[in-house]
Amino acid sequence: MILHGLVLPIDCTPEDVRRKAEKEAHLCSSEVRTFRILKESIDARRRGNIRKVFSVEIDRKVIPRASLEIPYVGERAYRPIVVGFGPAGMFAAYVLAQGGARPIVLERGLPIEDRVKGVDALWAKGVFSPVANAEYGEGGAGAFSDGKLNSGIKDKELTEFVLSTFVKCGAPEEIEYVQKPHVGTDKLREVVRTLRERIKALGGEVVFSSQVTDVQEVGGVLRVTADKEYITDALILAIGHSARDTYEMLLSRGFMMESKPFAVGVRIEQLQSDIDFVMYGEKNPLLPPAAYKVVEHTPRGGVYSFCMCPGGYVVCASSEEGGVVTNGMSYHARDGKNANAALLVGVDKADFGEDVLDGVRYQREIERAAYRQGGGNYRAPCQKVQDFLQGKVGSLEGKVAPTYRPGVTAADLGTLFSERVVGALKMGLASFEKRMPGFASGEELLTGPETRSSSPVRVLRGEDYKSLSHPNVYPCGEGCGYAGGIMSAAVDGVKIALAILSGDV
Repeated sequence: MILHGLVLPIDCTPEDVRRKAEKEAHLCSSEVRTFRILKESIDARRRGNIRKVFSVEIDRKVIPRASLEIPYVGERAYRPIVVGFGPAGMFAAYVLAQGGARPIVLERGLPIEDRVKGVDALWAKGVFSPVANAEYGEGGAGAFSDGKLNSGIKDKELTEFVLSTFVKCGAPEEIEYVQKPHVGTDKLREVVRTLRERIKALGGEVVFSSQVTDVQEVGGVLRVTADKEYITDALILAIGHSARDTYEMLLSRGFMMESKPFAVGVRIEQLQSDIDFVMYGEKNPLLPPAAYKVVEHTPRGGVYSFCMCPGGYVVCASSEEGGVVTNGMSYHARDGKNANAALLVGVDKADFGEDVLDGVRYQREIERAAYRQGGGNYRAPCQKVQDFLQGKVGSLEGKVAPTYRPGVTAADLGTLFSERVVGALKMGLASFEKRMPGFASGEELLTGPETRSSSPVRVLRGEDYKSLSHPNVYPCGEGCGYAGGIMSAAVDGVKIALAILSGDV
């Protein structure tokens, strides 16, 4: 049976949860054969009486966990090709490999161990690499942004498959039941490396430093140009949201595409202790670093938080020379002094134009302006909340020390964005501070810009997952406009791989 709403003190142990469940189920310990925590969350609505809330599975009989049924088809006439090795590409390749299809993965970036070296050089010294940065390479952009796995996806079977796969590859078991699971940038690196080796052990192949530069239909199959020429009848495009040159290539080859709304904004950085007080009141050491999610509808547009990183760091996520992009990340322990989150405002064709790639152009203009504001060397423009609200540069000295590397420069972030976006951000900040005193009281820092929260382009596909213009191609994941985070991208990759193996496409 499944029991929901088991309320216990915050210092409870798994054994305490089990005893509570046994009592609720009217079972004695010797009768229990199945016990599993399904979900753990924190109820902080009453700041002086914070509790943990659990859902559990408990029964007299052993109930095996449902496993995803992956059809085994063996080797096909042509090996399927997966372009990109972020969450969507990794899980598509993993499922195809389990089905015996021996997929080939073409990844423009580097394996995670080499990618880390390039990112470290950028963060420490401002040395940029077009092939080893926080956007391209094994693990995708999520490998350098905390590994948050929360999602609104309702398909329990597929989400459980993704989470259990992460655990099998080294992620903490708690991600299968905590309310807002995260792996942490440090642990995620080992997870993606292990998943790569599992794909290879099942007959798959992963080719790094292999950017796809052309896709052509020839005689009912596809000719794919990368490090060499490949022929396939099934090409999964899991290219990620920053593959701008790939978008250009696809458009030139007649793929049906459209621009889509996305969002731009800044990273707000606060003391984690202030956020803990805002959310919990007096901090109990048994409580995890507090997280938040805020939304405000203003006359200038909606403002919302995204990718909130408790105990985390603001990082450089640039993927093009001469442009600054920020993101946020945490390590598994989430023990950094600061909290950070993106504060974003939605933009659409009215902001950037009607053409397919106008959103890309809009992003790039903001990123290059930020590079100039930062003074070069991938330093980011930064400003206190109070100075942003007043429209002046001001000083960065204060209680919150910036974590962004390779460094920040005091600047007026209001000049990076349109009047509407700036107005919405200012209204949102004032509203958030009113509702949560201490969230944006003035000393907090804003670092920018955040421009890559989602893809500005959608590569059109039908309900059968096929490209509307190229029926042997399957647009997939966040980069093609069909996901919004690690979990949803991974699930999209699983769905497409299952459809190919089952012969539905």
